[in-house]
Amino acid sequence: MTVTKQQIDDFLKAQSIAIAGVSTDERKFGRKVFDELVKSGYQVLPINPNTNNINGHVCYQSVNELPEHTESLLIITPKNETDKVLKEAINKGIKNIWVQQFSNTENTIAIAEEYQQEIIHSKCIFMFAEPVKGFHKFHKQLLKVFGRLPN
Repeated sequence: MTVTKQQIDDFLKAQSIAIAGVSTDERKFGRKVFDELVKSGYQVLPINPNTNNINGHVCYQSVNELPEHTESLLIITPKNETDKVLKEAINKGIKNIWVQQFSNTENTIAIAEEYQQEIIHSKCIFMFAEPVKGFHKFHKQLLKVFGRLPN
């Protein structure tokens, strides 16, 4: 399953982006992504079954609790939760799904294909959510030079 630039653009231009796997611990990657997207101006809907609030934002307990208009979901969960969250998102009708690199399992792509759902996978959100900064900006430029950015 090839990831396209159009998929990434559609994901990022959604009115809001839900994130499954946002931690209450500010040092964890899911929380860093949440904080950075909020800081960059994205409307973010955090999902964490263990809390109702993350840094002043209403936190949803599961994908099924998200508002009906939710178009984009970023999955940054431990691998043992990823495929369950992916199936919930597909069943809810979320059309733009991004499985953060290192969250995908050996079954993730097969599940998406079984449901005829295109997903973004094996990519880091920090490489594409503007503004791209620091190491991610450098890495993105390298990918561009070597023709490895999605077309």
